[in-house]
Amino acid sequence: MVKNAFHHVRHWVFDLDNTLYSPAVRLFDQIEVRMTKFVMDALSVDHAEANSLRLHYWKTYGTTLAGLMREHEVDPAPYMHDVHDIDFTVLSEDPYLASLISGLPGRKIVYTNGSEPYARNVLKARGLDDIFDAVYGVEHADYQPKPERGAFERVFGRDGTDTRSAAMFEDDPRNLAAPHAMGMRTVHVAPDAIVADHIHHHTADLNEFLARLT
Repeated sequence: MVKNAFHHVRHWVFDLDNTLYSPAVRLFDQIEVRMTKFVMDALSVDHAEANSLRLHYWKTYGTTLAGLMREHEVDPAPYMHDVHDIDFTVLSEDPYLASLISGLPGRKIVYTNGSEPYARNVLKARGLDDIFDAVYGVEHADYQPKPERGAFERVFGRDGTDTRSAAMFEDDPRNLAAPHAMGMRTVHVAPDAIVADHIHHHTADLNEFLARLT
């Protein structure tokens, strides 16, 4: 039945962090540390205040960067370079996942709220760098982040994504609302399921789910 639900899909959109690798590796923990340090330096606040602001901006605007840009006019380029300067060796290659994604019919892209260079570093570490047709970061949406619909419209317009024949794989349930409204099949990739009208499917194991589609 799951396979039948995707019979029409020819555009496959994958989020990056905690979607194309397991959250158990805690890669994003490194980024959060660097985000907090950046906020401390940029706004001249202590660690506790910076960490509180980081979370507040993420909850309010979709990303910490969006809050910094909107409320403090922070230049996004230095921020993106600094927070993504992390250790990628904690990631391991996954040839099985690479084969599963390669076997999907149609166009495959990555769309992340991180930057394209960062995404490509992650994909290289995972052995997934040669299987996607395109990689899009928040810069391709003019730094407007998911979950805002305008961000999806910018990226999908740039890529030529037909949302009526597309599927979105994403760990953050907020980021599936706009794709659902745009006619996409939505898959929540996370350890715990969330019941919501805009989530069609849930999986705690992306490899297992994709294997059911091929």
